[in-house]
Amino acid sequence: MRVAFTLIGGSHWTGGRNYLLNLFRVLKAHRDVDVDPVLFSGSDVSAEDLAPFRQLLGGDMVRADGTAFRQTTASQIGSFVLGRVKRIEKELTDRRIDVVFEAAGFYGWRFPLPCLTWIPDFQHRHLPHMFSTGYWWRRDVGYRVQVAAGRTIMLSSEDARRDCETFYPTTRGRTVVVPFAVPPPSISHGSLAELLRRHELPNDFLFMPNQFWKHKNHAVVIEALALLGERGRSIVVAASGNPADVRHVRHFDQLRERVRSHGLEAQFRFLGMLPYAEVLALMASCRALINPSLFEGWSTTVEEAKALGVPLVLSDLAVHREQAGESAVYFAPSSAASTAEAMLEAKRSFGNGNLVERARGAAVVAGANVDRYAARFADAVQLAARRFGGATG
Repeated sequence: MRVAFTLIGGSHWTGGRNYLLNLFRVLKAHRDVDVDPVLFSGSDVSAEDLAPFRQLLGGDMVRADGTAFRQTTASQIGSFVLGRVKRIEKELTDRRIDVVFEAAGFYGWRFPLPCLTWIPDFQHRHLPHMFSTGYWWRRDVGYRVQVAAGRTIMLSSEDARRDCETFYPTTRGRTVVVPFAVPPPSISHGSLAELLRRHELPNDFLFMPNQFWKHKNHAVVIEALALLGERGRSIVVAASGNPADVRHVRHFDQLRERVRSHGLEAQFRFLGMLPYAEVLALMASCRALINPSLFEGWSTTVEEAKALGVPLVLSDLAVHREQAGESAVYFAPSSAASTAEAMLEAKRSFGNGNLVERARGAAVVAGANVDRYAARFADAVQLAARRFGGATG
């Protein structure tokens, strides 16, 4: 079954781009599930941005003329008012597409192909203060039109399914949960010591590779380090990721100022944007991964840490408990004191141990999770096709 995708994410949301890359890797490695991804993009997308996708998909990429797959004002009017955008439909039918993966866009209520609509999370409902009024309504109206169009809704967690069916009750009976998983990463353990030296990191640092969005809650970790300093305790936290927060443009600078005001430059290290292979290597060598986020749909960094057998220190969210179970240390994300205690617990309880053995054991579990991910995604695609056929046949 040929499934059409368009690019999601980009410079403002690297998680969306990485989600697609990971999904394509999984599907290409699991030919038995009978899902062939085809990526569509406008000709305005750079060859550099498309290079990793082309390496995975080869000929299963379509560069449409102009900006056919960008949500322009004209296409939005066509989708919302007329219910269809014929030039997009033609591109898809010419390529024999069976199902369209719809994310961060809407193809219309009269769209003639089945759509599997992925909604990553409902952060705007839980943290409305993180959004401007206009952005909040754009996001909610977008979800509402997808729901009203009768789409099959794909979610990444049971927690998100509960949210979806609570906030949009008409979705009950047409949601499907597909938690994503990542293949066991390949790490060159021999180079880890040199990597730590280059970044001037100790062997027992905590790692936080989260984009610097306000809801990722780096601030509570900084305040926890300040509390520990008052007690004469010192822990090093290394933070990497994209510094851009389009909703809170001064947030990254404010975090840096907070670190300076507490005199924590040696304890809270800003590593900047790093190559993905380097992020994985640092994750493999850290004492524990820490994710203090105020909200998650299904955390990519937690999934990567699980695949490497890395201990977890997580904010006490329902989705984190669903994702990590009882194997993590949890803390209240609104409390610097709770965060500090969890960090101390990680330093006391988790040793680096034999990194190779740790990763080898985790790889077995990660491999099974990836197999399940591929199968569940294929089932979701089939469900979208069946529901559309039942509705129109």
